[in-house]
Amino acid sequence: MLILSWPGKEMTVSATIAAHISWIPDWAATVIIAMMPVAELRGALTIALAPAEVGGYGMAVPEAYFLAVIGNMIPVIPLLLFLGPVSDFLRRWKVWDVFFTWLFTRTQHKHNARFEKYGTLALTLFVAVPLPVTGAWTGCAAAFVFGIEFRHALLAIFTGVLIAGIVVTALTLTGIGIFELF
Repeated sequence: MLILSWPGKEMTVSATIAAHISWIPDWAATVIIAMMPVAELRGALTIALAPAEVGGYGMAVPEAYFLAVIGNMIPVIPLLLFLGPVSDFLRRWKVWDVFFTWLFTRTQHKHNARFEKYGTLALTLFVAVPLPVTGAWTGCAAAFVFGIEFRHALLAIFTGVLIAGIVVTALTLTGIGIFELF
């Protein structure tokens, strides 16, 4: 978990975002946090489920899960649709063309065998693992780099987000339960 700190204050990225948007309703803040690439579903669920006493929203599990999943999926369709055109546009300049050529060649060389063998299942599992840099945003980039068809990528990412949501919810509730023991 990424933590921001300054003298006398330490906050997770999700808590920092939540503090900056505290003027909007908790449900909308949960959706917004889930949309952001630095927090995604993991940060939104943690803040939504945490009790109000510790700076969370104290939401019920079904509400928090639904809002976080919806928020995490909002940027997926535009990302899947526009990564290609944006890449094509940027390739008009030599520096970007060199970068994208290097990125695609390196990524496909290192990982193409796995994605060809396991296809959308690999993408689903990649997004489902609740670790840094494995969320829906990165899943969209992976789908683009490996040329996974839109509908397959969308389904794989959605399934991965659902699984990640279950895992993060279970871990968050376990952490809250342990915290309440003390």
